[in-house]
Amino acid sequence: MRLTQGQFSFLPDLTDDEIRLQIEYALGQGWAIGIEFTDDPHPRNTYWSMWGTPMFDIKDPAGIMMELKECRAAHGGKYIRLLAFDASKGFETLRMSFIVDRPAEEPGFELVRTEGAGRRVGYAVRSYATTRHPSGTRYARSSAS
Repeated sequence: MRLTQGQFSFLPDLTDDEIRLQIEYALGQGWAIGIEFTDDPHPRNTYWSMWGTPMFDIKDPAGIMMELKECRAAHGGKYIRLLAFDASKGFETLRMSFIVDRPAEEPGFELVRTEGAGRRVGYAVRSYATTRHPSGTRYARSSAS
């Protein structure tokens, strides 16, 4: 299974040169760049962990690519996405979002069916990534950190 979220999701993964071109475009528009990562790419999980803060003051794509490289080194095997924000209207508007790194094996999702009173049937989508960690340990820090 291949996760399809954001721009370019139906294309092959972008190379670093192609990512750099997208960053150049965003910076040319005056947009700020942010980097986020997660192990749970559920479509309703819009709050991924931020890698630092959005880079409002970086105008050189090389600086953003350096941050992306460091995020990849620290969170290899997770989903990493790049976002571009436009603040020209006085508030942050998301203009661009695409995945720049993903695990080698994408676990996917399961469809959970529940039956209730009166033949009521409900369905939920659950990420297999969340079942890999026992309850209460998903966000716990390891002793090595």
